[in-house]
Amino acid sequence: MAFCPNCGASVEGRFCPACGANIGSAPPQAGGTAPAGGGAGVSAGAPGLTENMASALCYSLTLITGILFLVLPPYNTNPRVRFHAFQAIFFALGLFVVFFGLGIFMIFLPGILKIMLGLVEMAAWFAIFLLWLFLMWKAYNGEKLVLPVIGPLAEQQAGR
Repeated sequence: MAFCPNCGASVEGRFCPACGANIGSAPPQAGGTAPAGGGAGVSAGAPGLTENMASALCYSLTLITGILFLVLPPYNTNPRVRFHAFQAIFFALGLFVVFFGLGIFMIFLPGILKIMLGLVEMAAWFAIFLLWLFLMWKAYNGEKLVLPVIGPLAEQQAGR
């Protein structure tokens, strides 16, 4: 049995019943197994990842994966994936700016205030970790959580 190289659906004749692509003289897949990307639930433009999986993965390494999904051709045209990629990038950059500034501010504090601010910073990192997990979960479920300040910027950039 042959599979469509465009979407991964099983093909009996010369045309794919799922996407309509002309199979022509494409050689049949060996062993009659589905391609590695699968066929069910996979969009035609992204043979390996569904839209919700790509959106969730944008947050996995924030800055790196955000940039990666903005550059990769199947995903850089999808507005939902672009939004999550931009929001992940802005999330990482915002954290860097806030904690870099906080680190410089802590240099000038006396000892006991450094300790107290350090404890607050640890609690903030735990809250940020929970927010990061929540963003991935919402993106995987196909929902869009717009963060304050950076969310509207991400929507604006994704709309371009």
